[in-house]
Amino acid sequence: MISEAMVQRHEPRVSVVTPFYNTVQYIAEAIESVLAQSYGNFEYLLVNNKSTDGSRDVAQKYASQDSRIKLIDNDTFVSQTDNYNGALRQVGTDSKYVKVVQADDLIFPDCLRSLVAVAERDERIGLVSSYYLNGVEPRGKGLPHDTWHLSGNETCRLMLTSECFVLGTPSVVLYRADVVRARPAFYPEGHPNPDTGAAYEILRDHDFGFVHQIESFCRTQDESITSKRESYNPAPLDYLITLEQHGRRVLSREDFERVSTRKWDYYYRFLAFSALRNREPAFWDFHRAGLATIGRTLELSETVPKVLQGFGRLISQPTATLRRAKASLAGRRKPPLS
Repeated sequence: MISEAMVQRHEPRVSVVTPFYNTVQYIAEAIESVLAQSYGNFEYLLVNNKSTDGSRDVAQKYASQDSRIKLIDNDTFVSQTDNYNGALRQVGTDSKYVKVVQADDLIFPDCLRSLVAVAERDERIGLVSSYYLNGVEPRGKGLPHDTWHLSGNETCRLMLTSECFVLGTPSVVLYRADVVRARPAFYPEGHPNPDTGAAYEILRDHDFGFVHQIESFCRTQDESITSKRESYNPAPLDYLITLEQHGRRVLSREDFERVSTRKWDYYYRFLAFSALRNREPAFWDFHRAGLATIGRTLELSETVPKVLQGFGRLISQPTATLRRAKASLAGRRKPPLS
């Protein structure tokens, strides 16, 4: 008879990491989803960022009952990105893979097993993603059903030139541990969307794997602990930042110029629509700060002509413009680290 311990010896070790701050309403469900995995060989790190709402007590209760769980307390309160980066520096030296599970999300029972199985098929794969639920909506579509492996450049080109976004959130992706260890600050501090920024950087040197199953659940914007950023509809800006930082590397000059022209035109029409809505100062501060990361400004002298062009299109094509704006708002994805 084959024992559970014997099976685990043949499973690569996974470090599962949940950084948390004041998530008492969700964290038990996240922890239980990890403990319910069909995959056995993992450690589970719960990293507390000076919580004050009782979520540490919940984490402590589970840690006292399961030897796979290690509760770690930060000495001081840090930013969310710093908390995630600090948590990833705690992963065990014997781990081959790393899986983040955000404290307001959960993973389904075969998540670790399915993602590890794909990673094990090719050592060039640096990260693995899958379908996931964003609330009740399936996300991650776009790859042919028989495509489980792409080069990093192919993956980046696909995401920049189509509506296909295969990365999801950190709760969706599995990383190769050597890739994590090679990045002292895994998620780039100051990046408007650090998990996407990290993934594009990883895909410079590593391949991409995909599981055609729904393996995780991410809360929708209104439910999530990071919903404030979503009220600013960051998707157009996030795309342009990614395009400016990585597009020239993976796209031909013609493709880059074509996509860039179309997306910047859309973005300024979006700003025109936002101006009509009389968006609050914090909205404009958010977009101004994001543009600054790629050397762009929101100064009137630079943007007024383009915003006026956006107004012109809004007036000449009101139905189409409003339809696109609604589609953009409906298609927002939850950014986990901001």
